[in-house]
Amino acid sequence: MPESTTRITLVRHGHVHNPDNLVYGRLPGFRLSSVGRKQAASAAAHLSTVHLAAVFCSPQLRAQETAESLLQHHPGLSATDAPLLDEIDCYFEGKPAEEVEARGWDLYTGVSSGHETPEDIVARASSFLLHVRRLWVGQHIAAVSHGDVIAFLVLWAMKQPIEVAQKRTLDRFGITDSYPATASLTTLTYHTSALSEIPDLAYIRPYDDNLALAALS
Repeated sequence: MPESTTRITLVRHGHVHNPDNLVYGRLPGFRLSSVGRKQAASAAAHLSTVHLAAVFCSPQLRAQETAESLLQHHPGLSATDAPLLDEIDCYFEGKPAEEVEARGWDLYTGVSSGHETPEDIVARASSFLLHVRRLWVGQHIAAVSHGDVIAFLVLWAMKQPIEVAQKRTLDRFGITDSYPATASLTTLTYHTSALSEIPDLAYIRPYDDNLALAALS
């Protein structure tokens, strides 16, 4: 690829062990489920032939475990903690997931102040993206993060309004699941250093529907 081409693969963590069906947010101890480990292994296998210059990772356990799967195929690398990729600071943390399912997974509208808004999330996630584009020109890096963080970052990168209603309509950009699936890979490819550039976007859920359905059972 041309020397100026920079690729950033946003990896959502795998499915989480969550027997009480809570909104886990930044609560500690939420690890990958057995299905999530298989999903992460599929993501890692997909990236096994890619030359990664660096791996960055949200500080959450589920993201770290997903990054560990990636690193099994890249033994010369280690994961760098990236708080800018952290899970959202959410009002509903610790509450039953049914509450947000009933809201269409809108974690933001009408909640009390003191928690992150979509604009807050984009501000920090885009800072990470710009940092990578500046310091890793011509390289391919992987960044393990979370669903809403990736969804809002995609909207920002594609120069779209940062609106809650848009975060699950990403099929128009080639994200065929409409929202980043667990252990999915969303790769942004930049061909120049221009901040105005809209990247090429490639998306893959690197496992079959059976493993996706297993995460719902």
